[in-house]
Order: sequence, then C-alpha cells, then structure tokens
Amino acid sequence: MPEEKSYYMTEEGKEKLEQELQYLKTERRQEVVERIKIARGFGDLSENSEYDAAKDEQAFVESRIATIENMIRNAVIIENDTENPDVVSLGKTVTFKELPDGEDEEYQIVGSAEADPFEGKISNDSPIAKSLLGKEIGDEVTVPTPAGEMQVKIINVQ
Repeated sequence: MPEEKSYYMTEEGKEKLEQELQYLKTERRQEVVERIKIARGFGDLSENSEYDAAKDEQAFVESRIATIENMIRNAVIIENDTENPDVVSLGKTVTFKELPDGEDEEYQIVGSAEADPFEGKISNDSPIAKSLLGKEIGDEVTVPTPAGEMQVKIINVQ
C-alpha cells in the first residue's frame, strides 16, 4: 500500500476545504442529479449532449469530493513557530526585497493545498519558498527562477 501524501495547511485552509466539501456533498451533488434527470427526459441517451455534459460534471464533482476528503484526512496543521520568530518557516509571512533595487514583496508560505499567489499565499514546494525556508531576517538568498537566478534580501518575518 503506497504511503499517503501529507497536505500541509493552516487551520483556516482546512476549514475552507471542509466548507467546500459540505457544499459539494449537499448542494452541488443534488444540482447535478437534477440536471441528469432533466437530460434523461430529452430522449435517446446515445445522442444527448446535455446528458453527457451532466454525467461529466457528476464525475468532476465526485472526483473533487474524493480529493478533498483525502486532503482533509491527511491534513497536517501548520503550527506557528514562536521559538524562532525571525526564521522563515511554514505558515509565516515573509517580506523580501529583490536585489539590488526591487520593491518589497510579501507572501505567506503555506502548503500546496491552499496556495494562491493572487492572495499572497505561496506553496512550500515553490522555488521561492524552498529557498527562503530556514533563513532569517537580513539573510540574502539566491532564488532559482525560469529566467535565471534572483537575489533577494529577507526584510521581515511574521
């Protein structure tokens, strides 16, 4: 039996997944079942695009439910590291500046399950996070990017 993957996330991230799961199981599942019932009423199922689309949507919803259940079952809640407040670690927000004269950027380092760069949350598996983890305020770090290496200086950790 293969080893289950751990999903690192904040308590807030786990709660969001639980809410999505609840919505999918109660409301969304019922909506899709209704669409299938309506589509069956259109006649011959072999040439019924509405039925095919509804069945595809049902497969997507069921797949997402299984994925979320697995993520919740294997969730590892990120605890704040209060012993080392100046060290970058999972769950903390880090502010850094691209050297020599870039603007400050701020990201919270979270598990891949709740990463959303548009909300300032990057995955601990991303090149930036991997480079920053374990470093301290004032450290200069080399970050690999597709366009080449980037030098950054850690300004703040919270």
